[in-house]
Amino acid sequence: MKKITLIIVLLFGVVAYSQNYTIKNIDVNTKYSDFGVTYYGENSVIYASSKKTKQSRNRKWYLNGQPFLDLYKATITNTGEFTASELFSKDLNTKMHESNVTFTKDLKTVYFSRDNYNSKKYRTDDKGWVLIQLYKADVDTDGNWKNITKLPFNSDQFDTGHPSLNSDDTKLYFTSNRPGSMGLTDIWAVDINSGGSYSEPYNLGPEVNTTKSEMFPYIDTNNVLYYSSDGKKDGNGGLDIYAIKVEDKKGVGEAVNLGFPINSAKDDFSLVFQNGKKTGHFSSNREGGKGDDDIYYFEELINPITAKCNQFVQGIVREKETGALLPGALVTLYDAKGDKVESTIADKFAVFNFKVNCDSSYRVTATKDYYDMDEKTFTSTNEADLELSLNLDLGSSEFVYVRGKLMIKINPIYFDLDKSFIRPDAQLELERVVRIMQKYPKLKINLGSHTDSRARDSYNWSLSNRRAKSSKDWIVSQGIDSSRINAQGYGETELVNKCANGVICSEAEHQLNRRTEFIITNPEVIK
Repeated sequence: MKKITLIIVLLFGVVAYSQNYTIKNIDVNTKYSDFGVTYYGENSVIYASSKKTKQSRNRKWYLNGQPFLDLYKATITNTGEFTASELFSKDLNTKMHESNVTFTKDLKTVYFSRDNYNSKKYRTDDKGWVLIQLYKADVDTDGNWKNITKLPFNSDQFDTGHPSLNSDDTKLYFTSNRPGSMGLTDIWAVDINSGGSYSEPYNLGPEVNTTKSEMFPYIDTNNVLYYSSDGKKDGNGGLDIYAIKVEDKKGVGEAVNLGFPINSAKDDFSLVFQNGKKTGHFSSNREGGKGDDDIYYFEELINPITAKCNQFVQGIVREKETGALLPGALVTLYDAKGDKVESTIADKFAVFNFKVNCDSSYRVTATKDYYDMDEKTFTSTNEADLELSLNLDLGSSEFVYVRGKLMIKINPIYFDLDKSFIRPDAQLELERVVRIMQKYPKLKINLGSHTDSRARDSYNWSLSNRRAKSSKDWIVSQGIDSSRINAQGYGETELVNKCANGVICSEAEHQLNRRTEFIITNPEVIK
């Protein structure tokens, strides 16, 4: 498979949201690849292009048949157009790819992406590929870029590119597929120390990065990171532009998809804002453009981070028939696509709560042993921090058919070996039998106790009758009329499997025969 470098790895993406931006395709675009805007002072921009000019080298890159990318400088108008476009610097541009620059506040230092090529020599990884690297250069008194050096955290064995400095030049964000990445490429950063050295690179974490590709970071003055990803669940399989707050070297909260018209059915990336303004530029290869990748001018109408709206849904899980609280129920929230968002356990007061997005549709379900699932759907409004109330009622799964007989549905009742007294765990199950008989006051049952085939037949018959009597006596002690219960021990006469006398069976197989069953004799009284 052909390897595509970081500069032009652009996949497909689509998303549809409310319109928070206006955009336009600017005149500087060509039929070639034009992308990656960076502002150079108040009135100039630097961008990358593979277009042909008299001054540019026109060697073609074999992977796309276009000339290699060079850096261009242009004057920006008050409508976002570029004029007087020309090659930026003969010192920075080479016969290989250059793209994506970022400048210090004083404009005296530039960080930029370039193929692994320096001093007219290129280096490859172990497989023979020329990878992308990060470089730094300083401007001299004549305006020439000198001291071009490769940053120390590069490696010939992985890509490092797409630089972006924060507002006080203390952090450098970039794209890399270095060891420790979560996916194909991740957003990383380094701290820039006062002496000019760098910290170890650190990954911005799972709120930013996914198992796929994250690229083209831009950090604004409020530490909001804008970047492209093709791995988020609310995208449609390609690069979409997202925004997320960065604190303590990681993304905080959920990355916000910028939506239509910033994101399209194609690739959208390299978004930047003009200093102190709500205008900027981004790049896209969407339908209707002039060439491969085009540069678009935009104006932000609503900030996606401050506009993000949440509500809270809270509810109680109850038993449908009696209204009794059901703590411990499993409650699960699903989005409109049917994907699970979150699960929680109802607390000791049977209360659950979730945080949800505004103006979104959800489904919530509740389940608990011995009860049928309940579910409800709801749509949140667009009012931030509103609390919604949503209760779930579980109908009990009281009965079950076993071997053609209708029985009370309980867990197995266990007795100690050769004993017939009621253990505490058996009491819990017998309490359920009592509740059902109280609920259905005309209900009658045959209480049958059974043993496995081990021990003598006569002993098993006597033991099962003692256990049946103990079970009936306990139920009667809770106020149930004894005439409603026929208790009978069956010994080993009604085995449910092959484990008869002389047959070798496992302990689990024998356990299936050691059971107490509560068979309904008058099911017509159950409504």
